[in-house]
Formats: sequence, C-alpha cells, structure tokens
Amino acid sequence: MIKPHSRNREKKIAKKEFGQNFLKDESVLHRIIQSMPNDDLPVIEIGPGLGDLTRFLVEKKDVTAFEVDRDLCEHLRTRFAAPIKSGRLTLRCGDVLSHWDSESLADRPYHLVANLPYYIATNIVLRALKDPFCQSLLVMVQKEVAEKFAARPGERAFSALAVLAQSCGDARRLFDVPPEAFVPAPKVMSSVLQIVKHCSLGDAAFEEFLKTAFAQPRKTLAKNLSARYDKSGVKAALERLGLAPSVRPHEVATSLYHHLYNALKGDTDGREKESGEQQPRQQPKQR
Repeated sequence: MIKPHSRNREKKIAKKEFGQNFLKDESVLHRIIQSMPNDDLPVIEIGPGLGDLTRFLVEKKDVTAFEVDRDLCEHLRTRFAAPIKSGRLTLRCGDVLSHWDSESLADRPYHLVANLPYYIATNIVLRALKDPFCQSLLVMVQKEVAEKFAARPGERAFSALAVLAQSCGDARRLFDVPPEAFVPAPKVMSSVLQIVKHCSLGDAAFEEFLKTAFAQPRKTLAKNLSARYDKSGVKAALERLGLAPSVRPHEVATSLYHHLYNALKGDTDGREKESGEQQPRQQPKQR
C-alpha cells in the first residue's frame, strides 16, 4: 500500500507536459519483472520516473535509462548513486527520440522495458520495431494501444499496427493494469504489451501501403486500396489471393497483406505501372 502523504508528494512531482503517471503497485512491478526474457542481454528503460521499476531491473540486468525530466534525473542520480558508480546503471537525461536519430538506440542487442507516456507510446513502439538491436519490448501503454498491436485477424481491433507487429515478431497483451496502480491515477485502463522480435521493420513503403489499406476500417479493403491503386489491379490481386470483394481490412491475415503489397507496389493509380518505373524498397532486416 502507498501511504497518503506519499501519494500527495508524487502527484505534485508528476508533470502533465511529460504525461507522467508513476507506477507504484508492487504486484504489477513484480509481474513485469517476471515477464522479462531470461538471458544476459542488457535492458534499456525509457521513462524511469521515480525509479520504482528501475530498482528491480538493476538487480537482474545492466540498465541504460532515458529520462526526459531534468528534475527526475537529479532524483535518480541520488537514489541510484551506487549502481551508477558501479556501471550497473547508465542514466541519460533528455528526449529518447533525439538519441534515436541513428538507426539504433544502442550498439549491441538489448531488451526494451518501459512505462510509456500515452502521447508518445505508439511512436516509441514503432521505433523499437525498426531498431535492429532491439530484441523484445515489454511496455506499459494505454489498453487501446496494446489491443491494436496485439489483435489477431478477424478481431475489430486488428489494425495496421498489428500487421506491423506480426510482421517482425509475436505481440501479446499480457495483462491489464487499473488506474489506481498509478500516482496520479490516469483516466484510462493500461496494459502491459510484449513483443518478441524475430526481425526488424525496414520498409517504409509497406507502412504507407497499410495506412491506405486501413484508412477507413468500416469500408471494404478494395475500396480503401482503390483510393491509391488501380482499381482493376486491386480487384485482380484480391481474386488471386481468394479474398472476396466485400472483405474488410481487419479480416485479412498479415501474410496476405504482404502478398497484396507485392502485387500492387509500382501500381499507384497506374502511373508507375504505365511508365515501367518502380521505387526502390528496403526489405525488413533479419537478425
């Protein structure tokens, strides 16, 4: 249990501009630790906050923590002076996205663990899926975001994010976390999302294709794709794959989206097809 005065202090510390909600429930912290991969790879933690999860992480792994809040950085330097001195913990202050300007957030394989602010969660997950050194993600996000990444074909939540996650790994929503587990309590339910990668995303054109395919989820896939691709080409591609003209975006398996993409690329409105030109595509990186 959290003492009332402790809750009030943490509410004052939390800053809205950083979307801060500090996870304080010990049982949830332990479940996160128990869900981590059992190997010797280091961990990168994004948004350690007050360090309540960090204190468990440094007991098991070498940790590099990125914290954007300068005041919290000072708190972490004091609280974790010993592991910082020993090299068990490396603290980097500043926006993690600025460190992600290069291809990878690290120079060796790592696991990502984070309690992500809702406003930046999707962006961080996508960056990690593209990072060739990131082996897995174990992140706290808004429940709705976790559902979009972990949904299976046929489920209403199945989206472009789910296709991307399944294209490079296995995504699962492990468990939900209620608002009262945080200080201050958010207004929505949270979930712990795990993605174990087998490769990394690397084809920006495929992402654009998926945005078109899921642009209007309630419309048919053919209708969405015809907004960008030649209508007759879309119809022929769907027929070859045994997909009905009435199929909706959430009803199509991830593997079929790759087949559709390969069939339609270079056929944007028929212009590239007529000229015989195709834009170069970068293939996903295999480890």
